[in-house]
Amino acid sequence: MQMRKAFTASVSVVALMATSFAATAQQDINALYEAAKAEGMLSTIALPHDWCGWGDIIAAFKAKYPGIEVNELNPDAGSADEIEAIKANKDNKGPQAPDVIDVGLAFGPSSTAEGLLLPYKVSTFDGIAVKDPDGHWYGGYYGVMSFEVNTDIVQNVPADWTDLLKDEYANSVALAGDPRASAQAILAVYAAGLAAAGGDAAKAPEAGLDFFKQLNDKGNFVPVIGKAASVAQGTTPIIIRWDYNALADRDTLAGNPPIEVVVPQSGVLAGVYAQAISAYAPHPNAAKLWLEYIYSDEGQLGFLNGYCHPARFNQLVSEGKVPQEVLDKLPPAEAYAKAVFPSLAEQDANKEVVTKQWDSVVGANVQ
Repeated sequence: MQMRKAFTASVSVVALMATSFAATAQQDINALYEAAKAEGMLSTIALPHDWCGWGDIIAAFKAKYPGIEVNELNPDAGSADEIEAIKANKDNKGPQAPDVIDVGLAFGPSSTAEGLLLPYKVSTFDGIAVKDPDGHWYGGYYGVMSFEVNTDIVQNVPADWTDLLKDEYANSVALAGDPRASAQAILAVYAAGLAAAGGDAAKAPEAGLDFFKQLNDKGNFVPVIGKAASVAQGTTPIIIRWDYNALADRDTLAGNPPIEVVVPQSGVLAGVYAQAISAYAPHPNAAKLWLEYIYSDEGQLGFLNGYCHPARFNQLVSEGKVPQEVLDKLPPAEAYAKAVFPSLAEQDANKEVVTKQWDSVVGANVQ
């Protein structure tokens, strides 16, 4: 992403304007911090510490802005659960009401249409590519769907979706969420469908459900929510999940057992997650400060340290703000060359089909 060039001026004028803007922005952030500190709390929801670097991001936010308690609600909630938490707590100003959410991209526009999100434009708003023009939500980071594989148990690592149907993977394959509520799982079904349908987005939802029906009928699908512990224990030696989660598990497990992360050869799906403020947030200033932080250079690098591609990635790289050792830890760029970014309409259509037909088509109650 390139910064906008409004006009050409002398160095001295540009320097003066930059200084003035920086001072104003800093004053605004300081005032926002004081207002947030007066509220005393920020309630987040669905931010597992091993997901996309959230644990370190939360810790860094608390260190930068002392006096604001971060109240972490239900770290393992799915996107639909987050939206329901907003609805259920419209009249609740206590700690069970989430101030901010982090949801699959398709949930941003639908929640905006329902009047559930508070519009706010962060100071780096112009540098964000995927966003609501009025600031109801922004696409903060993305990854691609991958296979996380325990190679102590799985001798032949699957390279593509069709490999998962092989006999050798009996009782081995799990999703990292409930496909009726979790954006990650809903999009995993879509990715499998894209591969099966040769990239045809219109056919992908039904093709994805059919793929998981085959996987379940064959006895390869394990109907539990796969996590690092279940991979390590061998109860779900193969999990379908975002690459950044799989890579974080690889680091956390540190070779015990060894983990291989595979970006499949087909159906390479990129998924964007969006952040937003609840329209009923009990701590709206703390919520705004939180968004300012995660879209700042520091916050965006926090995502990158968690193996996510942040919204302002290209800008940060072009400005030389990304340490080379961080870039070296990312998977090779060629693994992402085939990545498909589905439109919001395609995601909405997929969510409608998968969430409503999973039980009738696949019949596996994921718990």
